[in-house]
Amino acid sequence: MDEKAEAVATVQDPKRSKHNSLSKTSTLSQERSDGASLATAHAVSGARDSAFLKKDEATEKAEEVNESDDWATDPENARNWSGLRKWTSMLVVSFYTLIPPLASSMMAPGLPEVAAKYNITSPTVTALTLSIFLISFALAPLVLGPLSEMYGRKWIMHIANVFTLGFSLGCAWSPTVGSLIAFRFMTGFSGSAPIAIGGGVVSDLFSERDRASAMALFSLGPLLGPAIGPVAGGFITAAGGIKWVFIAIALTCGVASVVALPLLRETYGPVIQKRREHKRLAADPEAAARAASASQQTTREKLQVLYDNLTRPVILLTRSFICFILSAFMAFVYGIYYLMFSTFADFFSETYGFGAGVGGLVYLGLGIGFISATLVGAKFADRIYKTLADKNGGKGKPEMRIPALFVGAILVPIGLLWFGWSAQEKIHWIMPIIGSGIFGFAFMTTYLPIQLYLIDAFEYAASAVSAAAVFRSVLGFAFPLFGKQMFDALGEGGGNTLLAGIAAVLGIPFPIWIYLKGEELRARNPLTRR
Repeated sequence: MDEKAEAVATVQDPKRSKHNSLSKTSTLSQERSDGASLATAHAVSGARDSAFLKKDEATEKAEEVNESDDWATDPENARNWSGLRKWTSMLVVSFYTLIPPLASSMMAPGLPEVAAKYNITSPTVTALTLSIFLISFALAPLVLGPLSEMYGRKWIMHIANVFTLGFSLGCAWSPTVGSLIAFRFMTGFSGSAPIAIGGGVVSDLFSERDRASAMALFSLGPLLGPAIGPVAGGFITAAGGIKWVFIAIALTCGVASVVALPLLRETYGPVIQKRREHKRLAADPEAAARAASASQQTTREKLQVLYDNLTRPVILLTRSFICFILSAFMAFVYGIYYLMFSTFADFFSETYGFGAGVGGLVYLGLGIGFISATLVGAKFADRIYKTLADKNGGKGKPEMRIPALFVGAILVPIGLLWFGWSAQEKIHWIMPIIGSGIFGFAFMTTYLPIQLYLIDAFEYAASAVSAAAVFRSVLGFAFPLFGKQMFDALGEGGGNTLLAGIAAVLGIPFPIWIYLKGEELRARNPLTRR
């Protein structure tokens, strides 16, 4: 697919929007969105699956019309922006994306103080104050994702960031553990906006061949934030108490708004076209009257868009084994990641005598692993994809993303075994930190190729990404709740060996099988791109 065809396939036809209602344009644009929204766990009937496939056919027809559209060369099309403007937008979105993971994990070194402050005796309830964030983090994009495609990407992110600021201040002055958990839940709800929408911004700005580096920058926030958050959180807790951790998050939100408001521009094509159409209608009263009449159906159609976003990811997850197994592997590794957050503070305190301040530094191993994987892994993944595409006559395939996944799939068990048994034997503290760094590197080198594969392989990329995201958030919430009990029963070595074994089963044979048979499987599945 050349650059023009890629740009055309991403957005809707403005000429078509002139002959049809604006609401219908919004609905068609939703069908082709590469944005990010999360899935729900409700069952979907065979009849709904049939309706889904009919929408597939409608989308293909819309794409045929779009092939003759001049939007691909329009200077307002985000893919035609200058490199400076594109990467400025990506940096702003990445800054927004960094804040929610900071909010999710910065309190981790202060969990013992949280337990003491609110007289919590159950380790499960203590872990819940940390991980409750991830439940709303998984649910909110069911609404925020579709809203971004109705009203635009940038204002959803701007408004959500302000709410994150307010909820963080609520956490700081929570009088009871119940109110703390409630404010943490709401912080996750508003904080999910840039995660849900940022993937769509990447798709708006960059074509398939140029997307890996931008996706790596976007992905760095969700992965690096939870690693650097505890480092800062440890020293803040030691200096001023847990309240100042939440105040620091609120201040970071304020800085982000000051930076983002003047710099971030709308990137979503259908919304840009709709606004341009509104200006045209303002100068044409007759056309404005016709559009007003057609817009009476807008509310019903917008509700349909929301319903489609709730159900479509489940269809992909239950009808595509590729989507399921890749999402399951990513979610499992993500669950281990958050398990480390909930156990690091107690482990390094009890084993090596680290306090809250120095204890925050133990998360640097994960951070260094993420940074090195981002610097090396994104270029490596891009180079492999382009090399294989060039050998295939310049035509890329989703399976060409998989070789980069092999590295991470092998390193995940190695990192877990290194960390677990060095912790079990209580050798020098640097050894378990090195093991966590290997795991961090492995995590990033599995996360990025899987995200790119799902975007490339599925007709409804947003829904495929959503299916993976809900898996991640649910396991990220659940794993910390049983972590202490598992390690008490099996020990650090035995517990991490169990996790390493499951990771090897999920992460090594299945990617190889997908690389060899993925194209054949996609050809038989109507939910995937041809």
